[in-house]
Amino acid sequence: MNLPININDLLTARTVEWERLEFKAGWNPEKILRTICAFANDFHNLGGGYIVIGVGEEDGRPVLPPVGLPAGQLDAIQKEIVELGYRMIPYYHPIIAPCEVDGKHLLVLWVTGGQTRPYKAPVSMAGAEREFAYYIRKGSVTVRAKGEDEKELLSLAATVPFDDRMNQQTVVDDLDLGLMRAYLQQVKSDLFSQAATMDFVQLCRRMNIVDGSDEAVRPKNVGLLFFNDHPEDIFPQTQIDVVHFPEGLGADTFTERIFTGPLHNILHDALVLIRTLVIEEKVVKYPDRAEADRFFSYPYTAIEEVLCNAIYHRSYEIREPVEVRILPDRITISSFPGPDRSIRKKDMAEFRFLSRRYRNRRVGEFLKELDMTEGRGTGIPKMLRAIEKNKSPKPIFHTDGDRSFLMVELPIHPFFDRETTTGRVPESVITPPVTPPVTPPVTPPVTPPVSRLLRALSLKGELGNAEIRQEFRLKDRKHLRKLYIEPALDAGLIEYTLPDKPTSRLQKYRLTEKGREIL
Repeated sequence: MNLPININDLLTARTVEWERLEFKAGWNPEKILRTICAFANDFHNLGGGYIVIGVGEEDGRPVLPPVGLPAGQLDAIQKEIVELGYRMIPYYHPIIAPCEVDGKHLLVLWVTGGQTRPYKAPVSMAGAEREFAYYIRKGSVTVRAKGEDEKELLSLAATVPFDDRMNQQTVVDDLDLGLMRAYLQQVKSDLFSQAATMDFVQLCRRMNIVDGSDEAVRPKNVGLLFFNDHPEDIFPQTQIDVVHFPEGLGADTFTERIFTGPLHNILHDALVLIRTLVIEEKVVKYPDRAEADRFFSYPYTAIEEVLCNAIYHRSYEIREPVEVRILPDRITISSFPGPDRSIRKKDMAEFRFLSRRYRNRRVGEFLKELDMTEGRGTGIPKMLRAIEKNKSPKPIFHTDGDRSFLMVELPIHPFFDRETTTGRVPESVITPPVTPPVTPPVTPPVTPPVSRLLRALSLKGELGNAEIRQEFRLKDRKHLRKLYIEPALDAGLIEYTLPDKPTSRLQKYRLTEKGREIL
């Protein structure tokens, strides 16, 4: 079967129909064409979806064993699906994968988000029918887009997310077969057994990580992010910086680890390091009861969710790394840019990150198959549940008015920050305090870019604009000025070396006394 996931994973007992999955007991061309149209329109940027033909459903769940399709009709149905693709405007053809489950023949249609959306399909399959309509997914249902939904869908015309675009500066050989096979094996895809003998370009097309005609095949950005040994050479600053301040920001020493490589690998390796450095467990026993309490300095699940979301939602066109700062009393995780403007500051403060748009739908798709993220807005609730279970303080979200970055601050458990001399857990941990009134997130006094600039100046002494851009591999002067120079100057953390000639080509910057105090 030529799918990136295993058919059994689509039919597990916990699977239900949702925006990316539809079960059809039999062959119904009209309804299936509408669902193909809806998945291709990919209204919520989730990466399309799957249609499993030959499996009925009850209350959204697959009915097993499957009813299947007659073996003698499989070829005819596949040809009809191809013809159906020409009935859509513009043309669209899903990937068709015949398979067999419990001795029954099924057809699985992998319908990826189309690059020339929006698509529309005939309202009826009657021969003389000339009315077409746009279809989208609403939960587990395919519906006709109307009113505001239709307007919003039309606004997406010809807009392809960055991670799903072809990269014209690279070639297919920049994709690594070993990394691709390792991924397919990890997600238990049937493609793994075929990958060693299948034509390489065909394998790439099956995984939907290349595009273009046969004579001009080019990798997609998502393929390069996951299946190239050094994506940071193609997308500068695609990395995770883990900076450890064991004695706080005012100490003379800190350690820094920079993780580069395929996205899922650096995410895994950074999480392993963070877990080793910061996760501690303490057991609290009580004289009046047999049960003991266990507390962790940080709930690992919360750190994992925040870092996965940073990798998922960052922009790979902005040359800024994901930065993790480990301090004695907290961990901060920063990424660029910040949340979508549709998410209000009040919503952020109340932990409601509900957005209709996902910045990197394909990155999320690959991370989801690796069980690293769910991509359905469940990350924040999952993080909060882990924090509440551990009785840790709630996270704090920082951003600025331009939403140029997002910093998530995870305070350490109070038992590890304010342990008493008797070793007893503070009363505030046993009985959680009343939650204080919610306040909107604020911009921290030193943003992540300013922090990087201060550290560079502390090591180099004085740096000019060109030297700073080279240090951080930045090309955009406006980006440097807006995120680095101006905030540091306004806060009095750096100063000109030639204050009387601010536009001089010899102008450089150095730390002020206030800047040194911050470091």
